[in-house]
Amino acid sequence: MRGKDVHQNHLFSYVSPEERVARDHPLRRIRTMADRALKELSREFGQLYSDLGRPSIPPEKLLRALLIQALYSIRSERQLMEQLDYNLLYRWFVGLSVDEPVWNASTFSKNRDRLLARDIAQQLLTKVVQQADEAQLLSHEHFTVDGTLIEAWASLKSFRRKGSSEPPPDDPGNPTVNFHGEKRSNETHESTTDPEARLARKSHQQGAYLSYCGSLLMDNRHGLPVAVDLRMASGTAEREAAVELLNGRGGRGVTLGADKAYDTRGLVAALREMGVTPHVARNTKRSGGSAIDGRTTRHAGYAVSQRKRKLVEECFGWIKTVGLFAQTKHRGVARVGWCFTFLTAANLLVRLRRLIPPLQPANA
Repeated sequence: MRGKDVHQNHLFSYVSPEERVARDHPLRRIRTMADRALKELSREFGQLYSDLGRPSIPPEKLLRALLIQALYSIRSERQLMEQLDYNLLYRWFVGLSVDEPVWNASTFSKNRDRLLARDIAQQLLTKVVQQADEAQLLSHEHFTVDGTLIEAWASLKSFRRKGSSEPPPDDPGNPTVNFHGEKRSNETHESTTDPEARLARKSHQQGAYLSYCGSLLMDNRHGLPVAVDLRMASGTAEREAAVELLNGRGGRGVTLGADKAYDTRGLVAALREMGVTPHVARNTKRSGGSAIDGRTTRHAGYAVSQRKRKLVEECFGWIKTVGLFAQTKHRGVARVGWCFTFLTAANLLVRLRRLIPPLQPANA
């Protein structure tokens, strides 16, 4: 018998969002790990808010909403609020009841900016890394470092000569700019849209664009990111970040894998002084030759590091494609770095979902 296409709005619903989410849904494991990390940050959250005034958006719900935005590639916070209004799965993950109203997009963004004050993203990443460490997923000895360029939220048309006074543009929204034949560099020019963005390129075969330099330190055992760094792009930014990321991690047996861009005598010497063995890919075409010789490459561990280091590209790939961070929508090192760190924590949660076994019920 054919069913009737009847549109009837029910006044009451007796099924909670908890019952609608499948017991084996991937978000259940991610929410469990995220809730544990957020609970451990409760003291830090308390120091961000006053005891007076109207209640703001709970920081735990705000961060869970940002996790949903990263995990499901939602392009804006305004669209995130729209989807939170009707998506029961998102409501369940964030902690909103079916009847609870969602927040205004501008209010949500304003509350998110508050979390920049105490670098909550970095603390969240630290708590998630601790969970990976408790599950014995980290080696603490063998690492990989690599860097990537994050395109800034500024166009090349905004890259103007410092201190120059130019007439008003013919079209403020899309001005006509003729910079052909003009030599432009970071020493003489800067972006009027994002002054902290720098003109950079990854290789001589690619064009330069305004960007930031993001670096990841990865533990080689399971290819998990354990530390991040974001700074203004420059010719030495990646190597400077590598030294800072490894600060305090040196010791007997510690190794660092990296590509040819890190094969410089200055970096290799700095790593050895820190007690880190540089398993850097040899760049024999560099002037003066490679800083790595047979005393390092003859060991089997060097080949393992060179094979493992490629896993860091998977982290960058997830952040740029799923996290929609090939080009940032924020300006300034502080904001861009916060987002880069938060997306790294989200990527780590996704990886840990498969690596950490689920807790079994007591009566199982």
